[in-house]
Amino acid sequence: MSDVHGIVPLWKPAGMTSFEAVKRIRRIYGTKKAGHTGTLDPEVEGVLPVCLGRATKLVEYLTGVSKQYEGEVTLGFSTDTEDSHGVVTEQTPVTVKPAEDEADRVLAELTGVISQQVPMYSAVKVKGKRLYEYAREGLEVERPVRDITIYHLNRTSEVKKAAQTASFTFSCLCSKGTYIRTLSVDIGRKLGYAAHMSALTRTASGSISGSHCVTFDQLETSENPERYLVSMEEATSHFPSITVSEEMEKKVLQGAILPLPEDFTNEATFAALHGSGGRLLALYKRDEKREGSMKPEKMIRTADQPR
Repeated sequence: MSDVHGIVPLWKPAGMTSFEAVKRIRRIYGTKKAGHTGTLDPEVEGVLPVCLGRATKLVEYLTGVSKQYEGEVTLGFSTDTEDSHGVVTEQTPVTVKPAEDEADRVLAELTGVISQQVPMYSAVKVKGKRLYEYAREGLEVERPVRDITIYHLNRTSEVKKAAQTASFTFSCLCSKGTYIRTLSVDIGRKLGYAAHMSALTRTASGSISGSHCVTFDQLETSENPERYLVSMEEATSHFPSITVSEEMEKKVLQGAILPLPEDFTNEATFAALHGSGGRLLALYKRDEKREGSMKPEKMIRTADQPR
């Protein structure tokens, strides 16, 4: 199998699950170690970073980054899946086009830290079983309510009126765990209508945007698909960076406790430690038990691995 390490900035097509996308990436690169950094629904296209080899150690840290979406909400009816592919569950015909300033007011109300109930059609587990499995059996169970952060939520089109519906597009920058389907339902509810998400594209995941992405067609026709990989160093550029000396590098590779740099702020969760040539060695965090020290959070390279 291939010894390849890095992140594939994949543009996932609609009509494919995230699991299927990762499986196809494994075949292209000839590697067993691969994992995506945040599920995209099968009907949704867009940015899906896939970590390969040693970079799979970064999956949980890249999953936690903010996501950018372009979506559309349609007012007038809701569905069991909260998108346009589900069964209609409620109808509230739109007879008068909602005012655009009212739509903007609602979007502003939903900006910031808000609570969101996980939808029934999701992969979240309750009592050891995924919610979509309950939904397919026609069973209702109590779903978790989580706090999420909507950093930006802006209308990007006029409100368009149809026969018994109205719709508009929006852009959204949000924290991990945000369901844009549920956000669309909440937008409609605040406007006084049943609603659903009628279109969605993920345009960015952390530092990886759509302009960085590559398609399956490009990967499968390339003589060297490794040229499309994003390095682990670039993918973790949102963390504070610390470059260590050659002597300190040996200690890092052994997972040593290190002095905490003076400029390590309280807001910084992790620091990316780099060695010779700028290569990523490990993620470190403040050591709560040893004042003035930091300890390994995730070892990317170790002393017994090839350089």
